[in-house]
Amino acid sequence: MAEVDLDFPRAWVEFVNPADDSEVLRCDLTWLTSSFTCIFGSGCAGIYADSPDVGCCTLGAHFADKADQRRVEGFVEQLTPDLWQHHPGRPVKRKDWIEKDEDGERKTRAHLVDGQRSCVFANRTDFHAGAGCALHGLALQQGRNPLETKPDVCWQLPIRRTFRQVERMDGTTYTEVCITEYDRRGWGAGGHDLDWYCSGNTDAHVGMEPVYVTNEPELVELMGRKAYDELVRHCEAHLRSRSALALHPADPCS
Repeated sequence: MAEVDLDFPRAWVEFVNPADDSEVLRCDLTWLTSSFTCIFGSGCAGIYADSPDVGCCTLGAHFADKADQRRVEGFVEQLTPDLWQHHPGRPVKRKDWIEKDEDGERKTRAHLVDGQRSCVFANRTDFHAGAGCALHGLALQQGRNPLETKPDVCWQLPIRRTFRQVERMDGTTYTEVCITEYDRRGWGAGGHDLDWYCSGNTDAHVGMEPVYVTNEPELVELMGRKAYDELVRHCEAHLRSRSALALHPADPCS
């Protein structure tokens, strides 16, 4: 288990969003062409050593906004005890799965089970349906993509999207939409205290295809289809260039 340094040379591309000329996409080609893949249940050690079976589903998920909460709430109402190990066994109430953090922000509830802390939706290894997110399992049962049923932060990780207003020298402005790796720093100051983390870990850079391919649904949701199609063109050209910057240092051939 080797985790690479947080800072290393990266290759970037910038292009105008074909669907919105007020936006410029700034995309991290080094990350998007890397071999990272989620290894939950296949070697993931969990972000905390005392909760190794729940991956990054430890603290509960903050909602992006009220719309995010309402969307998830509609799917929580569809969960049954067969899908959700910690189902209350009666009609679900908000207090069963929503709590506020120390700053008053709403998030999914976290709890302790056999000494391991986790989001209340994290099924454990002894559950008959298997370990993992109950909302993820609901999506698969219904033939949906899990990004439809899970809180935004859950399906976006470890892709990070940020926005920045940029003013050009001539006084015109545009919105920069940055797509990059959600490394430890994305978690704030506490990210440096995580016992294990995946995005820069060689154990998780074992994907058969690059991130921009395996995470197409997530990237389309974050960027839009036209912008994603343009991103694919740049990623393919970048890989053909065989530049050293095409390789994430956690990739096996770096």
